[in-house]
Amino acid sequence: MTALPDYLQDQTEEAILERMLGRVPADIDKSEGSFIWDALAPSAYELFNSAVWAQEVLRRGFASTTFGVYLDMRCEEHGIARRAAVKATGALQVTGKPGTFVPAGTRVATPADPITNTASIEFETVGDGVTLDGTGVATVEIAAVEAGASGNVAAGAINVLVGSVPGVTGIINAEATSGGAEEESDASLLERLMLKIRSPGSSGNKADYIQWALQVDGIGRAVVEPLWNGPGTVKVYVIDLEKRAPNATLVAAVQNAIAPNGPLGDGKAPIGADVTVAAATEVPIQVAVKLTLRSGAGLADVKARFEADLTAYLKQLAFTDTVVRYTRIASVLLDIPEIVDFADLTVNGGTGYIELALGEVAVPGTVSFSV
Repeated sequence: MTALPDYLQDQTEEAILERMLGRVPADIDKSEGSFIWDALAPSAYELFNSAVWAQEVLRRGFASTTFGVYLDMRCEEHGIARRAAVKATGALQVTGKPGTFVPAGTRVATPADPITNTASIEFETVGDGVTLDGTGVATVEIAAVEAGASGNVAAGAINVLVGSVPGVTGIINAEATSGGAEEESDASLLERLMLKIRSPGSSGNKADYIQWALQVDGIGRAVVEPLWNGPGTVKVYVIDLEKRAPNATLVAAVQNAIAPNGPLGDGKAPIGADVTVAAATEVPIQVAVKLTLRSGAGLADVKARFEADLTAYLKQLAFTDTVVRYTRIASVLLDIPEIVDFADLTVNGGTGYIELALGEVAVPGTVSFSV
């Protein structure tokens, strides 16, 4: 903590012992190893520990400096709970003998990679089960067995059938799975707490809709467009924890939490509010530039570093700023030590800033480097 009361500042073991020895008469031996020194040193150490513990109590008592379960308890005072981890979901194409029944709970997985020491990620089919049609094909919904971002896998990654389902000859996920998220971090939870305290909701104002959306597991940020389609209409745009457009499952979860049955007031929205929840529209940021690199620098490594830094910058902007700055992207380039200089930088084909509309979120697009 930076703000400590006077009585907790400079409370080192040495300072405490020096003060204690200073109260002993001068004609008594107080040198290290003397009876007095040996008697007081343990007490000085314990008093030093007490000061450290007192500082820790103060740190855990304030929302801006606390953490973990103590932050949870502060949030509970305001009716806020940490969002749980979310399972990734997707669709699986199953092929095999026509008429084969694939029961609910069938386990499938990505293959393990012993070279990179990557473990297999398991999924299971959800719903009532499916029967392969006359062509021997069916599509079934799947969800990751373990909640978390690890369940967000690429298209084609799920091709292992765990166990045996007679009649099934192949499986594949034609599209990437999505929606998986880790348990909410302290930083995100604190951000929501401060939002509620500093921008309190009141009978369905903008702050209310944002807080209602953020209560749904897997939602990172939200913005509100009031009267978007006439009186009584409200549109809520949402992004996920990766600051990307969420999948349909997450959007539906927010819709059901806020207004599952239109303006009837069955959710958190007041009666009469016609609420529509929508995923943000992604705007890819395409970067092309000619670089001058330091001797020995690898273009692939520089590109990977830039893509990571660009992603971090765009995440900061997501639903907090509507302008992607050309000059900021130039700064990202020059912050990479291997880049000496650059020329012909274009962002989405131009040399100016990119302005986003309400409900749009900038995401990394194609990066083209040349030397």
